Amino acid sequence: MIFMSSFRLRRRIKYYFMNPCEKYRARGRKPWKLMLQLVKIAIITIQLVSFGLSNQMVVTFKGENLVTFKHLFLKNYADGDTDNYAVYRQADVYGYISHSIKQYGNLYNITLGNHEYEKNGDSYSPLTLCQTFYRNGSVYAGNETFEIDAEVDTDCVEFYPDHHPSPEEVMSHFPLHFKRFALVSVTVTFVLKAINLQTIRYRELPDCYDFTITFNNNAHSGRIKIEMDQDVSISECRDWEIIGASSQVLYLTEVFDCVIILTCIASFILCTRSVLTGIRLQCEYSQYCRNSSGKDAPWSDKLEFVNGWYILIIVSDTLSIIGSILKIEIENKVVTSYDICSIFLGTGTMLVWIGVIRYMGYFKKYNILILTLRAALPNVIRFICCAGIIYLGYCFCGWIVIGPYHEKFRTLNTVSECLFSLINGDDMFPTFKDMNQKSSLVWVFSRIYLYTFVSLFIYMILSLFITIITDTYTTIKQLDQSGTPTSELQEFLSMCNDLPNSGVYRLEKSSSCCLNFISR
Repeated sequence: MIFMSSFRLRRRIKYYFMNPCEKYRARGRKPWKLMLQLVKIAIITIQLVSFGLSNQMVVTFKGENLVTFKHLFLKNYADGDTDNYAVYRQADVYGYISHSIKQYGNLYNITLGNHEYEKNGDSYSPLTLCQTFYRNGSVYAGNETFEIDAEVDTDCVEFYPDHHPSPEEVMSHFPLHFKRFALVSVTVTFVLKAINLQTIRYRELPDCYDFTITFNNNAHSGRIKIEMDQDVSISECRDWEIIGASSQVLYLTEVFDCVIILTCIASFILCTRSVLTGIRLQCEYSQYCRNSSGKDAPWSDKLEFVNGWYILIIVSDTLSIIGSILKIEIENKVVTSYDICSIFLGTGTMLVWIGVIRYMGYFKKYNILILTLRAALPNVIRFICCAGIIYLGYCFCGWIVIGPYHEKFRTLNTVSECLFSLINGDDMFPTFKDMNQKSSLVWVFSRIYLYTFVSLFIYMILSLFITIITDTYTTIKQLDQSGTPTSELQEFLSMCNDLPNSGVYRLEKSSSCCLNFISR
């Protein structure tokens, strides 16, 4: 009885590890998961391209409007002046603020777009001028003394579009606290509306945008840097009509998104069922090992039953379903989370395409590459953990020592990016050349630091990393050529010589059905 059950278990496990073609020959089972994955790849890619084109129009419209507002509301602004756009005199601050207020009032006469003021009832929304400053602050640099209350106060004044104040009027009605040396920042905030009409050409409904433009003036040693940013909220237009076009395309797009959601749900169910089947076979195999040899199956054999490709597809299906729901909400103007939707759809599509490698593994030559990556992964992770500790040490050291003298080492993020570029041989000479030579000691230290980092990571760590992959590939290739089992599970399955087209798997299927019926 045990002998018969062991052979039955071997056939079931062997059938579980068969590829779709072998399963079709063994039991006539059609490769539904394979066909579903191929269909899913096609429709998800089409969905991603469609959403990407729509998102591109949104990003372009927001970016071009920001550039437009900089030229309209920033005095003497020229393209490329973002980093060096600043004022240094008190009169200039009032002049720049007055220029922005005037341009805001003359918006109808100067803009080339369809920009409008925001309305609250029958009146327009005002432009708000605010300053933040320390409470009761006094600084005497000559005596090297200061007294500042850490509490920050905010003072604001409003200007409506029909008001065009001069710099002197702004100064008289809204004096900035320069003399107290307590000024923190000055902001000019207003709201404009615009409609993105370029979407009409693609039979999509145009969006209504709320632009909130803020001038951030941060005081740094007498230099007030002027920056412009925008907060964009997208909403559905209240009343619209497009002559010569219908909203049928929008409805078809939503139907297509619903088809994708249903496809991903079906794929999720099929892959989840396969994962549960593998777990059930793993339990039966572990029980067999305990009954036959008195010891449990090795963890490496147990992990063979957990198909990582199925888990990858389940994750990608989940991300695609969430992304598709968000896409439908965006198309109906319920939410405006373009970035979040892009992350879900992009990651889901990436994982779907990566999952195609599973089917490439059914070919012998491609399977060697996949087995190499899987076998080398534990060693690679351990190696990266050790190398990462050294890498972090260099990051912290470079940031604290070289940061004040080198632009690429000013923050931990830029330090990490710079060092990673050096490992790949990129931007090497400029990194050495751009080092500030004001401190000879730090300059010498930077040379020792960079030379040791390049020598250690390129000549040693990177070479060892490649060696791990190469050795694993050689081992897998030799095992594949010899054809000898490499694990207890493979030795267990090697005793089953039944071919897929032998017909015994069909009998095994019917017998298992009978056994299930009797067990009920």
